[in-house]
Parts: sequence; C-alpha cells; structure tokens
Amino acid sequence: MWDHLDNITLPLDITDAQGEELCRKLRHELVQSVSKTGGHLASNLGAVELTVAIHRVYDTRTDRVVFDVGHQCYIHKMLTGRAGKMNTLRQFGGMAGFPKSTESVHDAFIAGHASDSVSVGVGMARARTLKGQDYDVISIIGDGALTGGLAYEGLSDAGGSGERMVVVVNDNGMSIKRNVGGISKLLRRHHLKPTYLGFKRWYRRFTGALPGGRHLYALTHRIKKAIKGTLLPCSMFEDMGFTYLGPVDGHNLSELTRLLAYAKRLEGPTLLHIRTIKGKGYPPAERTPANFHGVTPFDPKTGLALKPSGRDFSAVFGDALCRLAEANPDIAAVTAAMESGTGLSGFAERFPERFFDVGIAEGHAVSMCAGMAKQGIVPVFAVYSTFLQRSYDMLIHDVAIQKLHVVLAVDRAGLVGSDGETHQGSFDVSMLSSVPHMQILAPSSFAELETMLDYAVNHVDGPVAVRYPRGGENGYLDNSGTDPTVILRHGTHMTLVTYGVLIGEALAAAETLAQEGISCEVIKLNRIAPVDSGPVLDSVRVTGRLTVVEEVASHGSVGRELATQLCALNVKLKRLRLLNTGDGLVTHGTVPQLWAMLGLDRKGISNVIREAVQ
Repeated sequence: MWDHLDNITLPLDITDAQGEELCRKLRHELVQSVSKTGGHLASNLGAVELTVAIHRVYDTRTDRVVFDVGHQCYIHKMLTGRAGKMNTLRQFGGMAGFPKSTESVHDAFIAGHASDSVSVGVGMARARTLKGQDYDVISIIGDGALTGGLAYEGLSDAGGSGERMVVVVNDNGMSIKRNVGGISKLLRRHHLKPTYLGFKRWYRRFTGALPGGRHLYALTHRIKKAIKGTLLPCSMFEDMGFTYLGPVDGHNLSELTRLLAYAKRLEGPTLLHIRTIKGKGYPPAERTPANFHGVTPFDPKTGLALKPSGRDFSAVFGDALCRLAEANPDIAAVTAAMESGTGLSGFAERFPERFFDVGIAEGHAVSMCAGMAKQGIVPVFAVYSTFLQRSYDMLIHDVAIQKLHVVLAVDRAGLVGSDGETHQGSFDVSMLSSVPHMQILAPSSFAELETMLDYAVNHVDGPVAVRYPRGGENGYLDNSGTDPTVILRHGTHMTLVTYGVLIGEALAAAETLAQEGISCEVIKLNRIAPVDSGPVLDSVRVTGRLTVVEEVASHGSVGRELATQLCALNVKLKRLRLLNTGDGLVTHGTVPQLWAMLGLDRKGISNVIREAVQ
C-alpha cells in the first residue's frame, strides 16, 4: 500500500493497522535516506507516530502545525509530497533540513532555533480570531526546548489567551543529551491516565442524554475540580489555563490519534503531553541517541560513519580549556545544552564541579556568567554563533556596563553549511562589535585558537569573544595569534584583508594572481574588534586599492568599519571591494559550495581583484 509515499492523500484516511504499517515504512525510508545525506536522525525517529497522527486529524494545507526547532520535520516532509526529494535533503539546491514556507504550503513557519513554537502558535491563533477565519493551530515543542525561557512566555500568554490551540509537548527526556534542570523533573511528575479521559468523554455523553443532564454534568464537574484542587498537587499547565491531557505513549498511534481528535474539539488552549523514545525503531540510535542527533553519512546496517570526522576547532577549544583550567582553579565552563557540540565533554568529565549546563537558555547563561565574573570566577561560555543572538541584551546590560571579564567561545562562526539560514553564523561580528568594551579575536588555525584562548582567559580584564568556525583548518597552519594584525604577504597592487579560515582562500588567490603579474598584500586580522587598522591604512596608501573578504553580513562588517576609517582620514582609494554574505541569509549547502556561490573562495576573490586592478 505504501510503495509510493509521494502519492499519499492528506489528511490521512487510514485505519490504525494501515497507520502502523505506514510508520514502519517511514522509519525504514528515513534511515536509508539520512544515511546517505546526513542530517538529524534520532529526533525524527522519535516523532514518527506523532507526525502520522497529526496528518490523520489535521489538514496541514490550512491548519497551522508549528514545529519547535524544526529538525524533527523530516517525516512531515515525507508525508507532504516530498518523499521523492529526500535524496536532496540539506544538499546545495535541494530540500531544506528545516520547515520552509517557500518550499511547501504544508510548512507553516520556518524554525531552526528552540522554544518559540508556542509564541508563534498563539500569534497565529490570534490572527485567525482577528480575521474571522477557521483553522486549527498546533504547536509542537520538545521537553528540551522547555528549558528555554521563551517557551514559558509563550505558554503563559497562550494559557491566558482563551484561544483555541493545541500545544504538544514531545517529552523524550532529552534535547541532544539528557535534559537538565527542574523542567525535566516536573514533566516526570505529570500524569493523567488516558483511561480517565475515556471515562470523562463517556460520562459527558451519558449525562447529556439525561433530562437536566447538562446541569448534572456541570455540578459534578465543579465538585471534581474542588476535590482535585484540595487533595491533588496542581498542574502547572492547568494553572496557566490549559486543559492538560496526558502523558500518553507517543508511539501508540491509535491513542495519539484519538487524543488529538479530542483536543481538536475542545475550546480554549489544550496541552497534550506525550512520551517518546529518541531514536525509536533504529537500534543504534536508541542505544546512543546523542550520537544520532546530527549525523554525517553512515552505514545503515551498523550505524557507523562512512568517513570518520577529523579534528576540528571545537575539539581543540575543549582540550585547550582543560589545560587552562588545570592551571587556574577559577576557570569555569558554561554551555546551553551543547556540551558535546562545543567540545566540552572532556571538561565536564575532568572538572564536573566547574562545568555548568544551563539548558537551552542562552540569555540566562550570559547573565549567570556576569554574576560569576562579578564574584571572581572566569566563566567561559561556549555557544554557537546563532544561539548567542538570544543574549544581546544581557551582553550589554549585565556584562558590558560593568566591564566584566566574561569569555565567549563563539563556535560555528561564519558559514556552517547544510543547516542553512537558521544556523549560518553571519551576524555575530556586527552584534558583538557593538557591545561596549568587547574584544573579538578570530583565529585561523588550531594553534592560534589555543594562543587566543589563553590570552582571552588570562590577559583580558573585560568582555572578550573568540570566534572560530565549524570544522577544521583551511591551509593556513601557522600561529601569528599574538599580534592583532599581521602582514602575511607583501604586494603593491591590492591590499587584501581577511580573517579566520578564509585566509587560506586569500593566500591561494594571491598566489594565482602573482603568476599573472598582480601583486597583492595579504593582511590577516587576528583581532577584529577593536580593529587594528594601522597596517591596513599604511598598505592602502601604497596600493590605492582595498578588498576585504569575510563570511559575515555586510551590515556591521569589518570591511565597512575599515572603509569608514579610511573615509574619516580622507584616504583616497582607486577601488574598494567588500566581499561578504550580503544580508547574511545564506541557503544550505557545503561550505565550499557556499563560498563559491558568494564569491568568497579563491576563484571569486581572484576574479574581483583582477577586475579591480585593470
């Protein structure tokens, strides 16, 4: 029956048995596809029955299903006409790894970061009310995302809104690794048996058939609430204004379907709490779900990666921080649910009393670091570039005003590749450079990362960020990290400025151009805020031309800062070329593919300089 998933008709009009067979088919196809393309596997395996049940009850062409984070949307994509495109998942020019409204009418909202689905959902529900329309709104949020404060802002407002919407809490006890904090303990205590809900539905029908039954039901309902409020511990969600249903087995398709259909008929906000197993149905992922959160291509029979990953900047950072912590007992490491992703697993094992995982709560992490720094600790917050965006207010209000020594280890800075627009680290330079007293360091090699981290931890008395890319080095292996600016190659026709791993592309371009008689002076910025512009100014007074290459958004880029300084000093240029990511919204693909698309690779740089010196 399910030989051609692209021919599925929605909403799914199928029996429970057919649905269970569909779930088995989807799991098999999912493992086979992701084993070739890479992507987020364990979270999608855990959401198969939930996604099928949603498509049995709702029509996603008009009903709005909002995924939180969104990386668990693969089954949804397979059910909405895109199963045949799974071989292009996260590939350049192919299907995105997150929901994307421009890709399908079934994708209600793009989602790549955690904790926003309830806020988005209540906004959609209010829009429905204001416009007098009729559709359902379903927000799906994981228990990991419930460690983020934004989730509670949304829940609080949704619960008090009176709007008809359903919030599904997908509780698997994990985000990437096992969840931390009080919310995971709270969810384990919530319990409302599905048999009770069945009795409640039957009792409502029974009393409704009796003379005066509606009054009898209302009376007994008030008595029940009074007894429950007196004798039983309260439900946080009920206190917020939700009708709470669950927890229910998130892999019981028939029960999920019945509860979603019941929730759809209720007036006002409803919260359905389901329990799932991350990696469900694929033994390697069930055994070690953290290893299968985000995967590269692997052998589906064994679960082993086809190409073992090499050493990367995250691992170098983790090892370097451990060495620094051995010498300095005041160093502490902080992460926002990204222990392994940021290279801190070793630190957590060696210094558990100085390691703090605060959950998906980046704003809290920065404020907590400010408190630690105020009391004499040196906190090092390891965080992905795009996740740090949530902390802007705290960086200014809690850190910068008092010039506190908080160290930011900004991972995944620059282009990260296949995760696409939601994860490209294009904005941290403009954001961080606007924070008072902030220094920003940009290593180009592993050795420079170690040198700059030591400087940031031991020789700075205010806020400092060390930003480094996903993955490994790019040709440049030296260590010039002790100088804010360094000239790597002298030339007379063009001043070529860059930083980070793009230095490899710049040097290669300069070598190519030298063979054509075009001489480039290559300047590497190790500190990009405050930028040390002296060597650049001296160089352009000779060359008369400036090209700045960086994988960040144009607005707030280092290139614009240098151009402003040149203008202020009345330095005349024959040519000025700023190569960057434009508005910073860059699609998915491999990093080399994206560099080539944006003209940031050696070929693109060479072409621009060739034109500029004519």
